[in-house]
Amino acid sequence: MRLAELSRRSGVATATIKYYLREGLLPPGRQINATTADYDETHLRRLRLVRAMIQVGGLPVATVREVLRHVDDESLGRTIRLGAALWALPQVPEPDEDDEYVRAARREADELLDRLGWSNARLLTSISPAYRSLVVAVAAFRRLGYDWDGELLVSYAELMHRTAGLDLDFVETRPSEAEKAETAVLGAVLTEPILQALRRLAQEEESARRYGFE
Repeated sequence: MRLAELSRRSGVATATIKYYLREGLLPPGRQINATTADYDETHLRRLRLVRAMIQVGGLPVATVREVLRHVDDESLGRTIRLGAALWALPQVPEPDEDDEYVRAARREADELLDRLGWSNARLLTSISPAYRSLVVAVAAFRRLGYDWDGELLVSYAELMHRTAGLDLDFVETRPSEAEKAETAVLGAVLTEPILQALRRLAQEEESARRYGFE
């Protein structure tokens, strides 16, 4: 398809597509002559991913470029490729290790992973942004004086493990390794807001069932 058709099918203006091409967010089309290139379904799919990251995820172009660099890195195995792409998304800053609440939260997070038997996640704690996010959040919770039962954290983790299985079941439906990585990134950008919305709807439903509308 020509650039005009790519624009029509994607709903993205030709000027924006040209900008994405210049910035390396979209691979070049097959050159037909000096002024015309041909694009295919992979360009359309990639364009939709880029728009989701920028418009829905609110990511800057530099971050999108870094994420896509890992998505397209065929030298990486699937686990590392998916992880690298997801880790390139915006993450929380490093916690202050001199903070007593952070140290306590790190011990609690480690005990949680050991109890769950998540040995692979345990190996990645020094580099995993997700582990860092957990530590920061638990530390903030404790700092505010909330005595959150560790059993509740285990229950939440078990629910998330089942969710992760559903996530990867869907990722595995994609035919190529690049599409699998793209789907994982798209899931992080789009599925997390869906899960958050479903949780809040479920809370509304459960609250009404327990307490009514009075």
